[in-house]
Amino acid sequence: METYTAMRHFGDSWGLLAMTLFFIGVVFFTLRPGSRESANDAASIPLKDD
Repeated sequence: METYTAMRHFGDSWGLLAMTLFFIGVVFFTLRPGSRESANDAASIPLKDD
């Protein structure tokens, strides 16, 4: 039971911090300069054969 408690405390503190930093990183990665062009290129891949 002590292992569960330790893991839960770790997840409540550092796990939340890690998920928050990951989310902020994804938002910055998505909104970075030049990402619109690469997103449009990726979105048009299925239609290139038509």
